[in-house]
Amino acid sequence: MPEYGRGVQMMVDMAVQIEDREERQRCAATIVKIMSGLLPSTASKSDDEHRLWNHLARISHYKLDVDYPVDILPQEEVQAHPAPLSYPMKSIRRRHYGYLVEQALAYAQTLDNEQQRQFITECVANQMKQDLFIWNRDSMDEALVAQDIEHYTGGKLRLNAESFIFDPVEESPLQHGDNLKKRKRKK
Repeated sequence: MPEYGRGVQMMVDMAVQIEDREERQRCAATIVKIMSGLLPSTASKSDDEHRLWNHLARISHYKLDVDYPVDILPQEEVQAHPAPLSYPMKSIRRRHYGYLVEQALAYAQTLDNEQQRQFITECVANQMKQDLFIWNRDSMDEALVAQDIEHYTGGKLRLNAESFIFDPVEESPLQHGDNLKKRKRKK
């Protein structure tokens, strides 16, 4: 464990080789005191002693045969890796819009109230325009957004081209290439 350093590792290795059990026990207690002195910011924690004895066991690779004053976590539990997360693999028609846009349009189709349906469609259209701007500024086109909404919904939802005006696209500072470039040092 790098936070304790090479000196503690060497002391633990020497303690493992001691044959007298009482001497080994005293040596282990001394090592724990030294470890607590190396990290004084953790001395105020209530579980400090338990944590230090567990670290001693880990540093010795569980080979140090002493009477631990606390319950030590088994090696299998310490080295166990968490189970991998299962990611939902959903097919997305247009990756630059994302799955949530598809879900929002599907939800808008289920609404009975025409005003609510139109309001959600307009909000999604503005989000789609923003997504197109982020993905590729050259392909940002309001007609393309209207066409994609009709395509996603099978013609059930349409933007009212006469009355609907897209919101202006807002640029974030992260979209500027100048901010991402590293500054060159002057010699």
